[in-house]
Amino acid sequence: MQLFDTFLSCYGWEGAALAGILLLLLCVQLYYYIFSFGRISGYKNNRRTPVREKEPPVSVIVPMFAEEYTFVEERLPLLLAQNYPAYEVIIIYVGQDNDFYEDLLRLKKSFPQIYTSKILLDPRFPISRKMALNVGIKSAHYECMIFTSTDAYPTSDRWLSFMAKGFLRGDIVVGYCGMEREKGLKNSFMRTWRMMHAVPPIARAIAARPYRGTLHNLGFTKTIYFAANGFGHLNMNIGEDDLFMQQVMTPDNVSIVLTPRATMREKIWGGLGWWFDRLRYFGSAEQFYPQDIKNYLHWEVGSRVLFFVSAICALAVMPFEFKIAAAVLLLLRFATVLVEVRRIAKRLGEPGLLLGYFLYDLFSPCCSFLLALALLRKDVRVWR
Repeated sequence: MQLFDTFLSCYGWEGAALAGILLLLLCVQLYYYIFSFGRISGYKNNRRTPVREKEPPVSVIVPMFAEEYTFVEERLPLLLAQNYPAYEVIIIYVGQDNDFYEDLLRLKKSFPQIYTSKILLDPRFPISRKMALNVGIKSAHYECMIFTSTDAYPTSDRWLSFMAKGFLRGDIVVGYCGMEREKGLKNSFMRTWRMMHAVPPIARAIAARPYRGTLHNLGFTKTIYFAANGFGHLNMNIGEDDLFMQQVMTPDNVSIVLTPRATMREKIWGGLGWWFDRLRYFGSAEQFYPQDIKNYLHWEVGSRVLFFVSAICALAVMPFEFKIAAAVLLLLRFATVLVEVRRIAKRLGEPGLLLGYFLYDLFSPCCSFLLALALLRKDVRVWR
């Protein structure tokens, strides 16, 4: 009490309040990065109770909404080269090009594990990804299914083996998909954003409170799908990786696969404008998240902004020794966060992102604010 009185006499109630706010916000940040996100680096999926005795045969389902020759020539061979004994690749082509579909059918002569279905594209009746996936699920020959997209590719020939092994521990399998690696700060920022926005759902799933999967690297069983009567929110073109997952995920049925060899990479087709447009499109589903999930997501960014503002205020107006203490708290926070982020990046197969994370740490609140403003305007592409 005497120490507090001395502190109060030196810095006043304003200084005491500022110090209390700094310490409180620092504790919130350390909680997120050490106790919540920090679970990822040390997670071991084999601690979960097995639900199957051996790796099952798997159906890999890929919806295709255009004549994507680059997928057929570059990324499909990576799916077909997987080191796994029993699997099939089901391609659901949504289009009108009969010649392209005939080319897909001819692939089966060389690769018997390929199965193709066609949905005729009619501009009057747009086909959503959910509808294409529904056709793929009904066409699948196996109970266990892995879902990806034509924009993504595996980073190793063991990807499917690790994802299939996830079905030993659960009926829903969650993997990780990062952005394609390129040179430059722009790519580093986008890769870091993708990684850090994949971290909260993975951390919550590890804590037995799952709420979403990864669009390009996700698996579940037919039983799970049909027990839920298929995808919900049919008035939306999105939501199969989060809104549907929130309906079917439980603390006991989710298996998380975390290894660089099970990582997928999404192709980058544009610059920051393209990237921001995708964030806005898929972010339209977040308005339907439960409030506790929204709070969990927003408080990390909110506490970070308030911590930076409080520290800047202390550095600007408080006495010298108070400034030193605020600077020490800033350095402590940065050191702790960078250590934890490096460990997470290593676990997810995302090396070389420390500079990208520094940019993300400083500028992502501004991007999040701009994204929130953009989401106030209804995106007509989302709704049917």
